[in-house]
Amino acid sequence: MSAITLDIPVIETERLILRAPSEADFAAEAAFFETDASRFVGGPRRPDQTWRSLAGMIGHWVIRGYGFWSVDSKETGAYLGHVGLWNPYGWPEPEIGWTLMTNATGQGYATEAGRAARAHAYEVLGWPTAISLIDPANDASKAVAARLGAAFESNYDHPEFGRMEIWRHRAPASEGMA
Repeated sequence: MSAITLDIPVIETERLILRAPSEADFAAEAAFFETDASRFVGGPRRPDQTWRSLAGMIGHWVIRGYGFWSVDSKETGAYLGHVGLWNPYGWPEPEIGWTLMTNATGQGYATEAGRAARAHAYEVLGWPTAISLIDPANDASKAVAARLGAAFESNYDHPEFGRMEIWRHRAPASEGMA
């Protein structure tokens, strides 16, 4: 039996390091997903469910060759959340997504990491476009999408989460892409 090896690129931005997800991220993820702050991203949920979700994020890299990065602060080394590229079975299209821990919101981290993830999708993977699926009540996430230059396109009935909004990111060739 051969071992699975992953070549997950490390991406650095001005303030952030996007790196491979690891079990070390679990405690912060589990604490976040036990709170109501996680309501827009599949929570609240039990720690065992969060562990499986973390394993699924790592598995997405194996199956698709891309996925969510764990995001750390360059300044403090603190784990801030996960941001990246997502397209599991049944998804309407490849997505750029973000989930930040409560202490990391409101500081521009999602926009900064989302911009880096989108650049990877367009410049390295050759994606012609991308979406972000956003809960209609998640105004903070809509603001991130707008700062990234995405615009509301349509509604989508997610089989697990119900009504979601599709926000379309500008194509790579678009002038003035945020």
